[in-house]
Amino acid sequence: MESAIVGLPYVGKTTLFNLLTGGHAATGGFAGAESAVNVGIARVPDDRVDRLAVLFKPKKTTHAEVRYVDVGLAKGSGKGEQGVAAQRLGELRNAEALVHVVRAFRDPSVPHVESTVDPARDAAALELELLIADLGVIERRLQRLEPETRAARGAERELKEREAALLERLRVALGAGTPVRDLGLSADERKLLRGYRLLSEKPELVVVNLDESDIANAERIAAEVRGTLVTHQGTAVTTVCAKIEAEVAELSASDAAAFRRELGLAKPPLERIARETYALLGLVSFFTVGPDEVRAWTIAAGTNAQNAAGVIHTDLARGFIRAEVIRWDELLALGGLVEAKAKGKLRVEGKDYVLTDGETMNVLFSV
Repeated sequence: MESAIVGLPYVGKTTLFNLLTGGHAATGGFAGAESAVNVGIARVPDDRVDRLAVLFKPKKTTHAEVRYVDVGLAKGSGKGEQGVAAQRLGELRNAEALVHVVRAFRDPSVPHVESTVDPARDAAALELELLIADLGVIERRLQRLEPETRAARGAERELKEREAALLERLRVALGAGTPVRDLGLSADERKLLRGYRLLSEKPELVVVNLDESDIANAERIAAEVRGTLVTHQGTAVTTVCAKIEAEVAELSASDAAAFRRELGLAKPPLERIARETYALLGLVSFFTVGPDEVRAWTIAAGTNAQNAAGVIHTDLARGFIRAEVIRWDELLALGGLVEAKAKGKLRVEGKDYVLTDGETMNVLFSV
């Protein structure tokens, strides 16, 4: 999974990137490098994996991973003084989700774009830039489609007419300030648009970067931002105090836990943001367990056992016979696979069985 971290300058997005990935990228507007891109891999914390590893004592424990891309911003790419640098739109389009950081902290020593703190305003400002970028893509494609449609015949012409009608619908919506993710597109329409990789179609997690003094008011501030966002589909809002979290990250695990309890902080940012992003993308985790490895795998909700097996290895899907399935917590309670099988708790499922979040699966196959 890949998520792009975006936001106006000086909102703390690179600090958040460092928190999520354990990186040490330069902060403060990328130390002047407006077009910089930072890339890092984060291991998704999952207590279920850790507890299964305690039971099986494997040679290797593998958590799911998220690739985070911290995309620098530059002035004047769209309307207004700030925007996404045109040459960096590719990094955003390649991402499956956007993590949009907005400022809710006060720091008079930093030359902020706006002197007042208004996270909802800043969220709307960058959203506008994404809409403008998408509108440009749609308008250029419509111009090319017109002569292509006239020259086409039969089924090809019908397909191009369908595409043109859908793009015209999007053009009107984007011009009115409505992101694509709000249009309730059908599965067929989303498939037709897949190649465009539209920015405003991507699920978006808005991360409100709090002032230290507002940690106790995190839920209220998140609710205020959530209530003013135009987008209601495929969008979620969470909070973080990146400055404090950066200090906590320097502590030992026990000291960090104590400090977190003292301040009333929620779970670490990586765990919360990864889980929020999973929910937005409709992703779930299943596990494979054994003495060699305990591992978390990421799949779309609704994936059947055969296709999930293919995520592990294509041979498993090709030669799929059946799967042995049990929930992770039930497996823990029973004490292992041998005990689960002896008590008849290890279910045998066929290729069409839909895995749910938190299940373990052992695939029987033949190639």
